[in-house]
This record gives sequence, C-alpha cells and structure tokens, in this order.
Amino acid sequence: TGERKRRPRGDRKSQEMTMHLRQALTAAIRTELYPRSQIDIFLEVLQADGGNYCACVNAATLALIDAGIPIREFVVACTASLTGGDNCMPLVDISHLEETSGGSNLTVAAMPISGQVVLMDMSQRFHLDHLKKVMDCAMQGCRDVYEILDRALREYLTEVGSSSAWGSVDISTQRILQVVEPNTEDT
Repeated sequence: TGERKRRPRGDRKSQEMTMHLRQALTAAIRTELYPRSQIDIFLEVLQADGGNYCACVNAATLALIDAGIPIREFVVACTASLTGGDNCMPLVDISHLEETSGGSNLTVAAMPISGQVVLMDMSQRFHLDHLKKVMDCAMQGCRDVYEILDRALREYLTEVGSSSAWGSVDISTQRILQVVEPNTEDT
C-alpha cells in the first residue's frame, strides 16, 4: 500500500517537509542563545494516516521542550480543508483519505499565544470566499492543539518533576507495581 511504500531519503516530499519544519521551528527556537551551534531533530513517522507534517511539528515542539532548549513559545500545526458539495464546511485535522481526495488543504503552523503564523502551505488554490473561513478554522485547530499539548506537558511535569526539582518528586512504587503486576487477589 501507499502507507508502507518506502521512499528514498532525498525524495521531494521529504525534502519539502524538512524545509517546512526548519522554517517553522527556527521561528520559535531562541537561536541567539546557541551561536555557531546546530540543533538536530530527527523525526520518524510510524503510521502515515494523515496530518504527517502537523504531527511532526507538534512532536518536535514537545521534544525541544523536553530537551530543555529555550523556545519563544509553542509552535503547533493543524490542517484544514473543505467538504465537497454545495455548502462547503471546513474540516480540521483531516485524515489521509480526506487529504488525498483531491480537495484543497491548508496547513498552518502557528505560535498561538502571539497569533503569529510561521508557516502556511496550500495543496491547491482556495476560492477567496472560502480562504478566510478555512484559515480561521485552522487557527482555531492550532489553539486547540496548543491547549492539549500545554495540559499534557503540565501533567507530565507535575508527575515527573522539572529538571530543577529533580529530587523533590516522589513517584509511588506502589503505583508502578500496579502497572507491572496485575492484581491477583481475585484468584
């Protein structure tokens, strides 16, 4: 299937995604703190079921935060499209089938706190009447993704602890044992 199709390293789609990722993440990383340095981010898509670029941007943002690399703010991405038919309705976070169905797709990478769009990519042209509607939908999707990532990051930090308070977090061994050893009292 197309999902399992191996692509050579230097194919056009991979190079395009690399260029877009570099552009989006460079806008957020505080590169002035790392003169004459190189930050490498390696991403591997395990299942290509739609929104690959968006998933890579969101994962790379979390990886940068986890690595302790200072960023100005989160960079999140979302893809929006229009349904076919007479009354076109915008769709957010489209699947692979919707992505390849031939309709126009708009991918937006943004820093949602400041409202700055760092990357915008269209697969085809939109009619001007629909562009604002789809753009607003994609930006709302970015804000929603930001809320989810921020909440998940805060939960992770309260559970594991930050690097500055490494020794102060007590992870319950009983909780870990419950995950490793299932309850056998019923037998």
